[in-house]
Amino acid sequence: MLRFTDEHEWLRLDGDVATVGITAHAAEQLGDLVFVELPKVGVKLTKGEAAAVVESVKAASDVYAPLSGEVTEVNEAALSDPASVGADPQGAGWLYRLKLDDVSAMDALMDEAAYADFAK
Repeated sequence: MLRFTDEHEWLRLDGDVATVGITAHAAEQLGDLVFVELPKVGVKLTKGEAAAVVESVKAASDVYAPLSGEVTEVNEAALSDPASVGADPQGAGWLYRLKLDDVSAMDALMDEAAYADFAK
């Protein structure tokens, strides 16, 4: 299941763990990414809390926790190659994995069609 937030994050659910990243729309708006800061594994995040930072030559942007949960993994490749996040934001450019406190909370987020309308 793929869902989107109005802060331009995407989540892909696998069991009770969601892979989180920025959308292609967000990556396009930011331009070339030069720095990525990710949360620490084991950190508990609350929905809406700043979880990561992506920085481009244009601006630095917070990436917010789309739902509450515990960080189980971060994408080390994104740290060493921030451009990979912008090059494939919804694939190899994922940011972190979050073990969700409440999987059913995914239902409140936008599906692809709703996000496409929102991002216009």
